[in-house]
Amino acid sequence: MESKFHFAVNPLSNLLKFQQLVDSINEAISKNLLQTGDTLPSVNQICKESKLSRDTVFKAYAELKKRGIIESVPNRGYFVAKAVTKVFLFLDTFKAYKEVLYGSFLDNLPETIAVDLHFHHYHIDDFEKIIKESLGKYTKYIIMNFDHERVPEITSQIPANKLLVIDWNVNAQEDTSAIYQDFGQALYDSLESGIDLIRKYEKFIYLYPSFTYHPKVSISYFGKFCTDHQITHSTLYDFKKFDIRKGELYLLVSDRTLAKFLDQCEQKNLIPGVDVGVISYNETPMKKYVKDGITVISTDFELMGKKIAEFVVTGEKTNLIIPSKLTVRKSL
Repeated sequence: MESKFHFAVNPLSNLLKFQQLVDSINEAISKNLLQTGDTLPSVNQICKESKLSRDTVFKAYAELKKRGIIESVPNRGYFVAKAVTKVFLFLDTFKAYKEVLYGSFLDNLPETIAVDLHFHHYHIDDFEKIIKESLGKYTKYIIMNFDHERVPEITSQIPANKLLVIDWNVNAQEDTSAIYQDFGQALYDSLESGIDLIRKYEKFIYLYPSFTYHPKVSISYFGKFCTDHQITHSTLYDFKKFDIRKGELYLLVSDRTLAKFLDQCEQKNLIPGVDVGVISYNETPMKKYVKDGITVISTDFELMGKKIAEFVVTGEKTNLIIPSKLTVRKSL
C-alpha cells in the first residue's frame, strides 16, 4: 500500500536530518494527513526519495517507536500507532496565575494532544539546554521568553511556524507568533480607570524589588501616570526598606511583597483600603477573598490559555495582545 506521507529534506534548516524526519511525521499526524493505522514509507523508499542514509531513517523511526507514535510489523512495515502529538510548553516559573493559564490551556486542547511542561527560572544556560534537547521532538513550541541577549539566538533554532512566544513579547523573531500582555500603556490605562480612588492617598509607591523579573517598562509608565495626574510618587527598589505608612498606596508586582504588606498591616493595625492601599499585579483565585478582596491589575490568563490552545490546534500565525484591566476591591 502506498503511503500518504512524503518527505523532503530542508537544506536550510538548523535541525539534523533525522530530526527533520521525526518532526515532519509528527506534523503530518497533527494535521490529520496521517491517521492511526496509516502506513509510512519504507526505509528504502525514504532513502531513495530523500537521499538519506539508512542509518538516518532507522534512527528517526526508532525515536518515533520509542515514543509510541509508530509501530512496525514484519512483512508490513511501519504504521502510525496513535494520533497523539506532543507540545512543548516552556514557562519561567510556576505561580498561582500561571496555574490559571496552564489549566485553561489544557482545558481547551483535544485529548489527542499531550503537553510536556518545563521551566527555565530565567537561567539562560538551562533555557538553552532544555530547548536544544527538545528540538525535533514536538509539533509546537510555546515559550515564555525573557530579557536576555542570547534568547533570540537560542529560539531561532525552532522553525518560526512552530513557535509561539507568550506572556511577554520580548526577544521574539519578526515572523514568530506571539500572544502576550502589555506592561506599559496597559498599566497606565488601568491606573487611570481608578484615578478617583488613587487620589484618596497622600503618596503612591511602586515597589520594584531586585528579585523581580517584571518588565522594567512598567517603571516609566508608572512615573508617567503619576506625573500626568500630579500624584506624589516614588519607586522603591530595596525590599529591605519596605515599610508601609498610613496614607500611602502601594503597587506590588510580587506576591512575596504582598504577603509582606499584609504582615505589616497586622503589625501596625492598619486596615487595607482605609489606612493604606494596595494594588497587586496578576489575578489569582485567592486574591478576591484575602482581606475582603485585593485590588489587582491583571491580564485575562484564562483567555490567554484558550488562545494558546487555538494556535496549537490550528497552527495559524497570530500576534495578539490580551487586554489588562484594573479590578477594584476593598484594598483600594
